[in-house]
Amino acid sequence: MKNVKMYEAGDKMISVIRDNYNILQAMNSFGIYLGFGDKTVDEVCKEQGVDTFTFLTVINYTVNGYEDKVGLDMVSIPTLLKYLRASHDYYLDFQLPLIRRELADALDEKDNLARLILKLYDEYAHGVTVHMRYEEKHVFPYVQKLLDGEMSDNYDIDTYSKHHSQLDTKLRELKNIIIKYLPADGPHNNKLMATLYDIYNNEEWLHLHCNVENDIFIPVIRHLENRRKQQSVELSAIPGMVKHEGEDDPLSQRERDVIVALVQGMSNKEIADHLCISTNTVITHRRNIAKKLQIHSPAGLTIYAIVNKLVSIDQTMQK
Repeated sequence: MKNVKMYEAGDKMISVIRDNYNILQAMNSFGIYLGFGDKTVDEVCKEQGVDTFTFLTVINYTVNGYEDKVGLDMVSIPTLLKYLRASHDYYLDFQLPLIRRELADALDEKDNLARLILKLYDEYAHGVTVHMRYEEKHVFPYVQKLLDGEMSDNYDIDTYSKHHSQLDTKLRELKNIIIKYLPADGPHNNKLMATLYDIYNNEEWLHLHCNVENDIFIPVIRHLENRRKQQSVELSAIPGMVKHEGEDDPLSQRERDVIVALVQGMSNKEIADHLCISTNTVITHRRNIAKKLQIHSPAGLTIYAIVNKLVSIDQTMQK
């Protein structure tokens, strides 16, 4: 087994870059800018609003191809989503158009083989764009809903992972055609060599990007899905939490109004004034609510109100 260097929060950020200059783009996708002096990884991440553990997980995987399965539940999903979205922006908006311009400049577009190479590149770029836009339209919003506590009955991360094929096949084919079939001499040879070097770098970058999604992102989201499912099971076990289809609402409208007022932090007197009823009536309603739902704590009523859409999570945070 090769001796690998696992970077830690106390290492100097400049040392990490000095050892592995190819992580610069990953740093950019995390939103880490340069000019941090001799600060440690943890200092730089905290200063720039990046979760240190998530940063190190991706960087160590990028450098060593090693992911800590035990620690994946500690990864910050919002930080990981930000990283993946920024990586897409970099690749689709900057890197793909850049190589297209380099190829066009290095090749004679009057030549049939040159036109074939450009056509192959355009097909590759289209395939990558379709895949990444799919993630942005369907996968990332699905993950955001999971973070917000929602579950989907017709989608999960395994549906996505089954269709997450390697995207670099056409790029590899393009690279091989250039190497095998273009003439060895010509006025644009230096430009083509430089472009070929960029294609190699992009092939490696895209391969690592796919692996980060397969080996870090998908397992992390699968873990989140399992947590959400377990929470759903626990909620369903609480009496009164979830009504079965066709079951009559056990509460009257006035009782629902009282619950809403309670979870918003109102006292009995404030509820009485708000609903234009007496304090004794409020107490009676509260007694009936507890008897019907078998819920006796403010926290339990809050969960009931959220699950049954009497209030939103934002409303409960305002009290």
